Amino acid sequence: MSESPRPAPAESIRQEWQTYRRLLRYAMPYRGRLLLGILFGIVFAGSTAGIFPAMERTLGEMFDQERMGLGTIVAIAVILPVLGLIRGIGQFLSMYYIKWVGYRVVHDLRVDLFDRLQELSVYYFTQTKAGELISRTANDTMMVERAVSRSLGDLVRQPFTLLFLVGVVIWLDPMLAFISLVVFPVCLLPIIKFGRRVRRNSRHAQSNLADIVSILQEGIAGVRVIKAFGMEPYERQRFADRCQEVFARLLKVARARSAIEPIIIEISIIGVVLILVYAHLRGIPMQTFVTFALALVALYDPVKKLSQVHLMIQQSSAAADRIFEVLDEHVAVHDLPGAVALEGPIEQIEFRQVGFRYEREPVLQDVSFHVRPGECIAFVGSSGSGKTTLVSLLPRFFDVTEGDILINGRSTRDYTLTSLRKQIGLVTQDTFLFNDTIANNIAYGRRDADPADIERAAARAHAHEFIQALPEGYETVVGDRGVRLSGGQCQRIAIARAILRNPPIMILDEATSALDTESERLVQAALDDLMAHRTVFAIAHRLSTIQHADRIVVLDEGRVAEIGTHEELLHHSGLYRHLYDMQFH
Repeated sequence: MSESPRPAPAESIRQEWQTYRRLLRYAMPYRGRLLLGILFGIVFAGSTAGIFPAMERTLGEMFDQERMGLGTIVAIAVILPVLGLIRGIGQFLSMYYIKWVGYRVVHDLRVDLFDRLQELSVYYFTQTKAGELISRTANDTMMVERAVSRSLGDLVRQPFTLLFLVGVVIWLDPMLAFISLVVFPVCLLPIIKFGRRVRRNSRHAQSNLADIVSILQEGIAGVRVIKAFGMEPYERQRFADRCQEVFARLLKVARARSAIEPIIIEISIIGVVLILVYAHLRGIPMQTFVTFALALVALYDPVKKLSQVHLMIQQSSAAADRIFEVLDEHVAVHDLPGAVALEGPIEQIEFRQVGFRYEREPVLQDVSFHVRPGECIAFVGSSGSGKTTLVSLLPRFFDVTEGDILINGRSTRDYTLTSLRKQIGLVTQDTFLFNDTIANNIAYGRRDADPADIERAAARAHAHEFIQALPEGYETVVGDRGVRLSGGQCQRIAIARAILRNPPIMILDEATSALDTESERLVQAALDDLMAHRTVFAIAHRLSTIQHADRIVVLDEGRVAEIGTHEELLHHSGLYRHLYDMQFH
């Protein structure tokens, strides 16, 4: 896999913090808790720094027998424990409030991400792997969750701790503090250098992890095909290769993260040697030097954590970038300003010189016809002629790129998506059932339906009898995509779902093409009930199922080749007659 060009260091840092600032904007609705976290972070930092002046005075009096008195004993017994208690309370409350905000930020981020996925058009999902989207919603947000909840807390507490401790060491000995603090800017160099590596490799690791999820999903969904063609070794190798790529990337991240602390420690040791030499030459008192050394050791903790914050920001920015790519994705199909609700009866549907193209290649061109209420229009044509795309334009799964579709004389784009799709039912060959009960699957479009309505819809779909025969009846969980039911049973539940919703327009996309004869008979009977008194758009490969349609539209390479009844088209000896002869002779 080729790597993208590396941005300049300054540009890279700017992008990282820009991404992180965007993450932090999600915390603004919870600024009250954030301010409390900052306040208690200051309490934590102040009490941490306050321990050292008290310790310096205590040590001075403890090693001076003449000055040792009641005040020293009180300081040891009361002041230091009280400061320790205040520090502990400040740390606990600061961590609690900051983690609350951090977890809530990630919660909102996940919700926004799923909301955006629901808003995106069907075309987006045809161009993006499902495993990629699952990985961004689950894995990337988990990476952000770890980084935000930890780094936000350190960003709140550690800068104040660092600032107060610097004040303490300067108060103890300004010159010694100057020598010591010269070391700290040097520590930033490896942090910046290795941080860029962490970000780059984290992004590639997340991308490879998305591939793993995608392969895993395909391996589970296509297990029968894999076994039938003996492709288990190929799939195992494909999965192992992606796992190896993730392993290699994560190893690079671990190497970069692991190298930072030893380098900082080595630099710190050099600084300690210089400090010891200086302290010896200056003749600094024992208690001052010990307190100074302990304060310097305490300084290392905020520096270390702030360096880790930088690395976590690198990693979270790589994951957040992938999330924001989805959040920033243009919503191609949406409600236009001034859109109105589609209400009342459907009086007329018109396809007016409709054209559609995915990229540059046209899929549909100059398609025009009228549909009267209650009419059944069938679409036939060879594979790739544009049948499914054409009917998908009606509920605006895609938007036309040329011409227009009108309902009651008004463009479908003038109606709100919710009201438009409420008027349309859909039954396809590839029936999708949720891993839920049969009752909830039937009531999916009508969550307020009562059990009696659900049973009536199932009876009209010729499904009530087999549902009652199941051990748990309507409370039977169907499994992923209805795996516990037969194809005909799944199809009848889908038809019951459409009947319960009771839309005036129905789209049937090859609803019986994958069924056996017995199942097809039952499903066709259910479809006949469903189609009654509705405007129907039906796609079928089996011409026997649409011979009684009011009109048949024959598509050829995205254009209307013929329109007429079954008998009319047979007499024309055109493309429909050719398709008919191929099936029946």
